[in-house]
Parts: sequence; C-alpha cells; structure tokens
Amino acid sequence: MSVDIGNRLRHLRLARNLSQRELAKRAGVTNSTISLIESNSANPSVGALKRILDGIPIGLAEFFAFEPDRPKQAFYAAEELVEIGKGPISYRQIGENLFGRSLQILKECYQPGADTGKVPLIHDGEEGGIVLSGRLEVTVDDERRVLGPGDAYYFESRRPHRFRCVGPVPCDVISACTPPSF
Repeated sequence: MSVDIGNRLRHLRLARNLSQRELAKRAGVTNSTISLIESNSANPSVGALKRILDGIPIGLAEFFAFEPDRPKQAFYAAEELVEIGKGPISYRQIGENLFGRSLQILKECYQPGADTGKVPLIHDGEEGGIVLSGRLEVTVDDERRVLGPGDAYYFESRRPHRFRCVGPVPCDVISACTPPSF
C-alpha cells in the first residue's frame, strides 16, 4: 500500500492555516524541505516526519490514520480554477484539494518562449494533453515534436520530458496526469 505523504501533509498544514514557512520554523527545518515533501520530490525519514508533525501538532499514528472527506464539488466555474503555476507558465487546476484523488486536470498556458526547464521532468504516473491554441514543443526521451491546435500527447511520466512554447503567441493546453504530480 502506498501512502501519499506529500498531499497528506499539505492537506493537514492547510487545514491548520499554516504556511510552509511557518511549519518549517516550528519543525526546525527549511521551508524548501516542506515544499519538497509536499510535492513528493523527497521522502522524509521517520524522525524528520515526526519533527515536522510535531509542528502541526499531530502524532504519526494519527497522521497515517487520517482520511479526509473527499471533495463533493462536481462543477467549477472558470474563476474557481486554482492557480498553482508561476512566472511565464500558468497551471490552473480543477479543485483546490487533490488529497485522495487519483487524477489531476490542468488548464495550462505557456507564454511565448516559456519552458519547463533544460533539466527534463521525471515523475511517477502518466500524463496527456491536447493543445487548444498556439504551438507547444514536447520532448519525450530523445523524441521532439511541435504540436499545434488539436494535436495531443500521452506518455508514461517516468520518461524524461520537457515542454516549451514556440511561436509568437501563448499556447493553451488541457492536460491530465495520474497520480497528481503538483
């Protein structure tokens, strides 16, 4: 059985109205440590997790036994999409809390020249998307394609991948990944 420690920690932190910085201060760790754990980019040792949970405060047993109610909202107005991106790439997510959910759906907007970075992304799961407007260069492993409106991609996220807006206009994409990776 796999436990999503990152989303579980994020959910409990937000439920206690704590910022990453405040929790880090209480736990005696850096806020980048909290960020890495919440994005499931780092797995804390039991000792480190205990220190962090003491800052909430919640015990290890309660942390692993906790099961929040699943969101019941089925419909979202455009203004209810949650911005989780920054800079030249906008990621607007359906639903604020993905804890316990298996799927993440995003409306992405890449400004001209926006790039996910020279270091390819790699994470567990699968992802796919459809370009709505503009042109998006997608690199998966050593294969590179420029996709236009109506074109799509779908691949295992363990394969190194990168996204870049090419052309003079923003590129809009609707994407989904499982499990949620942001």
